Amino acid sequence: NDYEPNLIFCDILMPRLDGYQTCAIIKRNAKFSAVPIVMLSSKDGVFDKARGRMVGSQDYLTKPFTKDQLLQTVQELGSAKQGVV
Repeated sequence: NDYEPNLIFCDILMPRLDGYQTCAIIKRNAKFSAVPIVMLSSKDGVFDKARGRMVGSQDYLTKPFTKDQLLQTVQELGSAKQGVV
């Protein structure tokens, strides 16, 4: 598979693997380790955000987030992956 995403969004609450486990697995894969990951969750505690950073996420958006917050994150992290900061 030749698909290489510029940005990955990962919800924390998912069936089977949670978002933290999923993020850690993605970051261990050499092909995707440099791709920025944004965690999405209704959990807004300091521990939740810190845990996201510990497993490799670059940002954390708390639901409900605004369109502007989402677009800003995409612009910042999507361009960073492409080297266009």
